[in-house]
Parts: sequence; structure tokens; C-alpha cells
Amino acid sequence: MFTVINPLPLWRRQLLPLVLGLDWWLIAAVAWLCGLGLVVLYSSGYGQGTRFADQARNMALAAGLMLAVAQVPPRRLMTLAAPAYALGMALLVAVALFGITKKGATRWINLGVVVQPSELLKIATPLMLAWWFQRRDTQTGRIRALDFIVAFGLLALPVVFIMKQPDLGTALLVLAAGLTVIFFAGLPWKLTLPPVLLAVAAAGLFVIFSDRLCADGVRWPILHGFQQQRLCTLLDPSRDPLGTGFHILQGMIAIGSGGLWGKGFMQGTQTHLEFVPERTTDFIFAAYGEEFGLVGNLVLIAGFVFLIGRALFIAADAPTLFTRLLAVSLTTIFFAYAFVNMGMVSGILPVVGVPLPFISYGGTAMVTLGLAIGILLGISKTRRLMPA
Repeated sequence: MFTVINPLPLWRRQLLPLVLGLDWWLIAAVAWLCGLGLVVLYSSGYGQGTRFADQARNMALAAGLMLAVAQVPPRRLMTLAAPAYALGMALLVAVALFGITKKGATRWINLGVVVQPSELLKIATPLMLAWWFQRRDTQTGRIRALDFIVAFGLLALPVVFIMKQPDLGTALLVLAAGLTVIFFAGLPWKLTLPPVLLAVAAAGLFVIFSDRLCADGVRWPILHGFQQQRLCTLLDPSRDPLGTGFHILQGMIAIGSGGLWGKGFMQGTQTHLEFVPERTTDFIFAAYGEEFGLVGNLVLIAGFVFLIGRALFIAADAPTLFTRLLAVSLTTIFFAYAFVNMGMVSGILPVVGVPLPFISYGGTAMVTLGLAIGILLGISKTRRLMPA
């Protein structure tokens, strides 16, 4: 008898299966963005206590979660879809009944630690929809019209609850991720084009008749008063420069003052004189643009483009309908996060509470992002380790 001796140390033999098959290009993109985030947070959050250290801790926790989730095979994720969605909806109902209210919004609940359940639904909703379409495709061999109706119902439930909190930004992210799953599941174009054309027409009419719609005393249905003001201020921030237009004006001033090369690290006057509101969270892109200029902005945008492109590659190469739908929906979340945040800070979109992924300060959002990246890594790993 012969004894086979593995020359590798024990710790390497244990670590190797964890990292084998991971998509290192995706990890490199995330690491690059996180590095930029720590740099700008150190500058913009200087003098704000322990925010830099706290964010470094948040990133470490997200990295650990990312590595752990990457080990979960997609088949296991499918079994977790319905429980995760049910748990998220139960927590949303609990928030509506017993939630914690801050600054006029009821978005949190105390479960020993204060959590924001809507963050869970960013992942749980597309996970549930992808599981639903995979199940229907497996059972019937095709996806029928009734399956799409059920999917729209599953999507509408969390979106309505989140909008009621109110949290329009998160509701839009959940809606975008869910609609992506439904569209790529095979929603016919004849059902897709009418809502798109209607939305374009509504936006055009809003611009044309904005003076009447935004006149004093006019109230819109569905939206809250502050949400109406944000939309009206988008077209003319100077109408209320010290109120609802303050955020947009100061963000544009900070970005514009950065010029081509920026004012330099730790040299942002608008940021350090505290003219930029929420400079470590929702408006951190303004602080970044002031200090690193157009060139720095292009470097940051290139990082997001590479991240999204790599995630789309993983989605296109995914082996099953479930993994393809889930991967493309998570990619949509990254795109929507970045596009909406940069758009609102630059004054081309209304101000909503959407952070810049991997850049803005925030624990819950960072954990959610780590979870999403971990799922993408798990999908890629499963594909790479499949036998040829």
C-alpha cells in the first residue's frame, strides 16, 4: 500500500476550495471601487467621528458575506427564494405596524438590532421571480400569460409597501430589478412597448406643463408632497434655492468647481465648508467630483462600466434560466444604483435616497451589495467548475 502525501499545508488545502473558480475580474472591480470609496470617504467624512473606520468594517463584513455566499450553489439558492421573499414581506408588514420613524419615514424595525427590511427585498424579490419562472418553465415547458400576471403581483407587493414608508428610491430599485427578470423571462414586446411609450409621453407632458403642475396649491395624487417638490425642483432648482433645490444646486456647484483635474485630495472647499449636504452618503459623488474632477469621475465611471460588463458576461454564461434571470437582475441593481445616484447629484434626475454603490457610507447597503456580488460569484463558480 502507498500513502499519498499532499505537499500543500493544511491551511492552503482548506482555503483552496473556497477560492477555486471565483471570477477574479469581478472581485478586482469591486476592490477598485471600494478603494476609491474609502479614499473619498476619508476626505469627505474627515471630522465626522469614526465613519471611515466604520465603513472599513462594513466592507470587511461584506467581503466575508460575499465569500460565504459564493460557496452556495444556485440550486440551493432556489430553495431559499420563497422563504426569503416571505420573510421580507413579513418584515415589511411589521414595519408598517410597529416600525421606527425617522425624518418622517417609517423604514426600520428593531429586532435586537435596527434593520431596514426593504434592503432584503432588493435581493429577495428578483430571487423569487427567477425561481417562479424557472419552476413554471420546468413544470409546463413554457411560460404562459398567467405566469407573467402572477409575477407582476409578486413584484407589486413589496413595491407598494416600500413606497408607503415612503422610500421611493428603494421602491424604484426593487421595481427595476423585478421588471428586468420579467422582461428577460420572455415578456412579449407588445406588452412592453405601451408602458414605455406612455412613460415617455408623460415625461414630455410634465416638462411642457410644468408651470401649471408645479404651481402653488396644486397637489398630485399618489406622490407625497415632498416627492412632488423634488420633481418640480428638478426642472428649476432656483425656484427654492434654500429649500428643496439646495441639494441639487450645491451638488452641481461642487462637481463644476472640480474642473478637469479637481481641487485635490482633502482640498474640496464646498465639501469641507459643509455646503454639500449628505456628503458621505447620498451626495458623496459631489464630494468626489470636486476633489478629483472630470478625470476622476471618468475613472470612477469606468470602474462601474467594467463591473456591470463583467456581471453581464456572467449572466450570459449562466447555465440555467434561474441563474440567467437572477444574474441579469442583480446587474440591473448595480446599474440603477450608480445611474440614479450620479444623475440626481448632477441635477438630471430627482433627488431620491439612493447611495452610490461601494462608495457611499452605509452598513445595510454595503451588506446587500456584498450579498449580490456573492451570488454572482457563486453563479460564475458553478459554471466554471462544471464538467466540459
